[in-house]
Amino acid sequence: MQETANKQILLVGNPNVGKSTLFNQLCNKKQKTGNYAGVTVASYSGDYVYKGQHTEVVDLPGSYSIYPTSEDEAIFSKFLVAEQQHYAGVVYILEALSIKRGLLLFQQIQDLGIPVLLVVNQIDQAKKRGITINLDELSQELGVKVLQTNAKNSEGIEELREEIFRNSFTISDKVSFEIPTEQKGLVFKILEKTHEQNQYKIWTLLAADTYLGKLESVREQMNDEERKCLVPKRLQTQETIRRYQKIDGIMSKVVAKKPQFKELLTEKLDRVLVHKVWGYLIFALILLVIFQSVFFLAEYPMNWISEFFLQLSAFANQHLPEGPVNSLIANGIIPGIGGIVVFAPQIGILLYFLYLLEDSGYMARVIFLMDRFLRPFGLNGKSIVPLVSGTACAIPAIMSTRNIENVKERLITILVTPFMTCSARLPVYSIIIGLIIPNKYFWGVSYKALALMAMYFLGFFMALMASLLLKKVIKSKGKSFLVMDLPSYKMPLFGYDFKLMLGKVGEFVTGAGKIIFFFSIIIWFFSYIGPKQQPDQVVATNVKLQDSYLSKMGRTIEPAIAPLGYDWKMGVGILTSFVAREVFVGTMSTLYSLDDEAPEGKIIDKMRNDTHPNGEKVFSFATGVSVLIFYAFAMQCVSTLAVVYRETKSWKWTLAQLVGMSSLAYVASLIVYQILK
Repeated sequence: MQETANKQILLVGNPNVGKSTLFNQLCNKKQKTGNYAGVTVASYSGDYVYKGQHTEVVDLPGSYSIYPTSEDEAIFSKFLVAEQQHYAGVVYILEALSIKRGLLLFQQIQDLGIPVLLVVNQIDQAKKRGITINLDELSQELGVKVLQTNAKNSEGIEELREEIFRNSFTISDKVSFEIPTEQKGLVFKILEKTHEQNQYKIWTLLAADTYLGKLESVREQMNDEERKCLVPKRLQTQETIRRYQKIDGIMSKVVAKKPQFKELLTEKLDRVLVHKVWGYLIFALILLVIFQSVFFLAEYPMNWISEFFLQLSAFANQHLPEGPVNSLIANGIIPGIGGIVVFAPQIGILLYFLYLLEDSGYMARVIFLMDRFLRPFGLNGKSIVPLVSGTACAIPAIMSTRNIENVKERLITILVTPFMTCSARLPVYSIIIGLIIPNKYFWGVSYKALALMAMYFLGFFMALMASLLLKKVIKSKGKSFLVMDLPSYKMPLFGYDFKLMLGKVGEFVTGAGKIIFFFSIIIWFFSYIGPKQQPDQVVATNVKLQDSYLSKMGRTIEPAIAPLGYDWKMGVGILTSFVAREVFVGTMSTLYSLDDEAPEGKIIDKMRNDTHPNGEKVFSFATGVSVLIFYAFAMQCVSTLAVVYRETKSWKWTLAQLVGMSSLAYVASLIVYQILK
């Protein structure tokens, strides 16, 4: 079948109505979804072909109103208004349990003259609560085509594709909001001067701040007295009240509730999970289970992967011709990449648990719980989303701060998020904890799991302390309030979340593998050559590691890191890890594979048994704790630094963060080592 012309549509709705899930189902994409507001912080696009027609789908950030209060809502409003001529229509998603709230934005979009197709999602949840929705009546009242879907179960997706193909988008001839009499004169005056046909579009420019664009050109049409009388927030409030009066009338015709229905599981669980005492204890217990699983469940696959790379290295060493290529591949590249791939099971387990918590609706409760706890530190409950997301990767976590309305709270969250333990730190923590913490148990919980949990809490604690300091430094007059919905608990999509996890682990391994491959070659090269030993030589080749240029470079910085308990190898690992934290493990794997004097066995065994000339262990308890503290506080990587600058657009704050975190890491590691040694 011949493919027809492209069509672009927008997915629009309030936060947490299933937009991203519907997007994934339509486009067969693997965009991460989460059961809390603010997951989609930028517009995502995908496409599909149906009956030969190529359709591009743009998933816009969730919003409650056309008037944005945060940067992610600004993305939504600008795209919706400025790009109207480029898309065929809007697929507006209503959640069955929150129709009244969702109709506010829907009516605003209708009044802007935008073609709309309405989708009511998760209607099964409404039925469980004894709520009946008359979709035919809703369609008649709103003057649009109404479809029913259950995105998580793929129900209604084909019907939606069919209606998009038929172009069943409707421009309503009904006006939901009449311009108030006192502003009509000004609106008509601007209409005449700008040649705009839509009255409501002019009204939104008067009632908005600068987010919607074109506002300055509109204000040029006003005199000083008109500008002075214009109070955007007051106009928005006036509009909202009038709209809800109409929405209440629609709801009375469309929605029917049974007089009594039994308390649902969500209400029962929330009495415990958001309790002011039990809620925090249960959250801590959940984290402990996750960290215990990170070590316990990952043990066997990690051993298999480690053994595989040992055998692969031995095979390459045995079958490749003697010489530099043999040394590079067998002792450089393979051990370096193997040193990071071995931690893929731990990273996967951690991410999988996080996806399940998000998918189930529990993370929304964590936001609610943390709001009161975080406010004294200059943050709000929405800050916990990037902080928790930072346990996967700081880069998308920092980008997710766009849904924080208050500028001060957003800046503080950006600056402290790198303290959270990301998945790139996990290999470092795991290998060091494996070196210095005994394989013992306390009430069935391993010491290693407790140590890992302590590192995560330490990162969170430092994020709070840094927030407290920044709260006093950064001045702001505004005050924010957390307004959010607690969604119903849902059974996570275990298979779908598993696919997401595999994708993320794959991205991590390939991304880290490329970097480690590059650094393995560099490290091998400088470990293979050394100062000339014969007058006619340019450089000596195939030298011992201790006599190489790499050793000499490492020993140059050793005086600066020796007070922290580090030798030159660790110094090289720390320097290379500024590109990406996980490179530390790959670097150490390569260095110990290249060192002929290192003990035999797996990399962790070589590191555990390595000693200084005086017989002391290289990785003593004091040194291990010092390394853990350094990586807990040090700035994560160059990519994180770049995204901080992109989000703050300030070199001052970016450099202050880099210098502050690096200085803290050095001083804290120094103190810890000097005390423990």
